[in-house]
Formats: sequence, structure tokens, C-alpha cells
Amino acid sequence: MEERAEEIDLSKPRLRAMGKKLPPSTPTAGRRRKGPSLVPLSACKRRRTPEASGWASLPTDVVHLVTSRLLAGDVVDYIVFRAVCSGWRSCTSDARDPTLSRPDLWLRGWVALCDGDGVRPDDAGEIGFFHTRTARRLRVRLPELRRHRIIGLTQGLIILLNKRTAAVRVLHPFTRVVVDLLSLVPVFHDAVRNRNSVLDMNAAVCSASATSIAVVAWFPWTHVLIGAEAGRPTWEVLHRGLFLKSILPFQGRLYATVAMGGSRKIMQLYPRSPHPVLARVPNDFGDQGLCGYFLVESGGQVLLAVHHLTAQHCGAEPFQQHAYKLFALDIDRGELIPVNCLGGHALFLSRDRSLSVSARDLPSVNSNSIYFSLHRDPVVVHSVRTGFSERLAVSCQIHDGKDRIRPSVRPFTIADHLLTYCHPHEWTHVSRVPLYT
Repeated sequence: MEERAEEIDLSKPRLRAMGKKLPPSTPTAGRRRKGPSLVPLSACKRRRTPEASGWASLPTDVVHLVTSRLLAGDVVDYIVFRAVCSGWRSCTSDARDPTLSRPDLWLRGWVALCDGDGVRPDDAGEIGFFHTRTARRLRVRLPELRRHRIIGLTQGLIILLNKRTAAVRVLHPFTRVVVDLLSLVPVFHDAVRNRNSVLDMNAAVCSASATSIAVVAWFPWTHVLIGAEAGRPTWEVLHRGLFLKSILPFQGRLYATVAMGGSRKIMQLYPRSPHPVLARVPNDFGDQGLCGYFLVESGGQVLLAVHHLTAQHCGAEPFQQHAYKLFALDIDRGELIPVNCLGGHALFLSRDRSLSVSARDLPSVNSNSIYFSLHRDPVVVHSVRTGFSERLAVSCQIHDGKDRIRPSVRPFTIADHLLTYCHPHEWTHVSRVPLYT
């Protein structure tokens, strides 16, 4: 028994007698520990901060994979992702591109909304945006709109014209980055010379190079197309004598349907090409003067929609029915391929701007359909499958040209908002800009 007690006696005097060194944190036998003993940290290690733990400590390659997926969808999600923590911001590029030359930072799927009360965005100092894929709605305050009028929108980028100097600027509404261009006054005096045309002028943003953008502007009744690259000293005349019917910015370039020699052609307007005519529109829709030609981007390709009238008979009295013929443009081969079905998409067509949305994302919108407006019918839907059209709304005048005579009719449907977006002159028309001094 004495030998067994000798083996298990591990008190402090016994350890010292055996030549063992007692660790500093080991309590002395028979003495109560006063507090928790902590192993001292070595100088080469840092304590883990809360910000560096969890999701914030994602490896850089994983962060880049996430941001690449976000940029392929919606740049707003990318901006929100970078706002989470400093670690994610440090290993990703800033969304505020000072040149606005990166198309992946433009707004895809976002459309500007009209408030329906006749208040122009420059007076309100804000614009509501609607995302056609997620139905998200954001109202953005933009003091940069003061003393400007909106003359165009391209993938969310807002093109502004200064009411006092006629200088053009491009604004990214979510990053507030601005790219300024020169005044239109010199080229307007030399080439356009139609003061009233500035009220209905339109513009689009194109890619001039990998590091700069260009703005292309056109004026009704003048058949003049002008353009300027950011950082260049002057505006230049790109085309003269073209009767433009529908203009579409697509993948940094500008395309249009043009009336030439009694026929309709699809041309590349910017950048200028030695062979600008891409395809000829078939001439089998009756009187071309009564037809409407609309270019629209849908599903990553360019579609041409031709609106025409067909004779129908109901009993003994004939009547005219609205009809559409659809084509897909093969830009490389210069061909128009007939399209018989839009699938899950719906088109919103206008002479100023056209739009394609997915009906799966917006249940109130009919798939495989075309929405358009007539003089007395603001919203008409045409079924591509059946070939019949239906009137969804009637006109209601709320302004007599001088004063408001009645309030706007609410609530607005999604189709109302999208068609209004395609008719920008309905809510951006303002007083004249002083192009003559």
C-alpha cells in the first residue's frame, strides 16, 4: 500500500523532487484557483476579429465566382454584395466605373416608370425603376436631373440634355457616375437647323471602344443622325437623308429599319460600316406606308415585328384585323428568319422604344403576345397564336395642353407602365431647349 501511494503522489513538492517543471497554469495542490487561467498568445498570432469570421472570410476565388454570377444577372445585387463588408469590397472592383464603358455594370432588365401624374422627372428630382425579371421596384433620388431633360435611356443609362447650354451627359442612376459630352449647339446650327425637332429628339448610348462610350442622337423630320465619343472635341454627322422607322441599341451597336427606294432595310448606324445594309424586309404586307416596323431585343437576339392589316369577313361585312409578322435577324449572315412563336415572352412595341419581357416573371402579362397602342386605344394585346387582338384600356385625357383637367386613372397595371416606358415623349416632353443664341 505504501508503494502504490508513492506512485500516485503528484503533488507539487513531489514533482519538484522528481525534476519535473510545473506549468504556470497548473493550480497548486490544496489551493483554490482564483480565476480562469489563459494560455498567453504568441506574438506571431492575431486574435480573430468578428468581421473576419463567417461569411466575411470567404476565399477570394469564391468571392470572384459569386460576383461573376451577380454581374451576369443584375448589377444592383453586385452593389449590395460589395456593401456587406470591407473584405468583400477589397477583393472586388468598384461598381462606379468613371467611363461607363463596362456593359456588365449597366442596368439590364430595369425600366423607368412614369408616376402617372404628369410630373416630369427633372421636376421631381427622382425616378422609379422596375425590374422586369424580379418585379423589384426602386425609387432613386437624382438631383442631377435638375435643369435637364431626358432624351434617351439605354440599358438603364440616362441620357440628359442641359436646358440652358444644350450639353449632353450620361448618368448611371444607381452609382451616380456622370460622363459629360459637348454642347449640341454647333452641330445643330450646321446640320439640323430645325428648332422644333429638338423637342422630340432621341438618343442612345453605344460602345465606342473598350474604354469609352459614344452617344448617338437623331431628330425627327430632319433625317440627320449625329454622334460624339466621350473625350472627343466635337460632334459629327454620321448619316444624312435616312428616314428612320425604328432604332435599337444592341450589344454596343445601333441598328435601325430604314425606308430606302420604296423598300425597307435593316441598317447598322453605329459604328459606321462600309456595308451598312444587313437585310431587306420582305415586301408582301400590302401598302408599306400603313405598316409599322419595330426592332426589339428578345432572348439575346434581334427580332423584327411588322405590323400590318389583313382583311377579315364576319358575315356579309368585311373588316380589317391587326396582324403581326415576326422575323429573327441573323446579323452575321444578313438574313431574316421567320418566327412563329414567342414562347414565354411578350413584346411591347412603340416607334420610340420596344421591349421584351418574360411572362413567367410577370404573371399579369400574357405570354406569346404583343402589346401596342393605337390612337384611341392606349393598350391593345395581340395573340401571336390566335392572331386576334383585344383592347385592354380606353383613353382618358388628363391634360388639355395647358392645365390638368382631371386626375390620372389608377391603379396602373404592369402593361400600362411598360407601354408608357416605350413612349418616353409621354412623360419627358418639356419646354424648348435654347439651341439658338
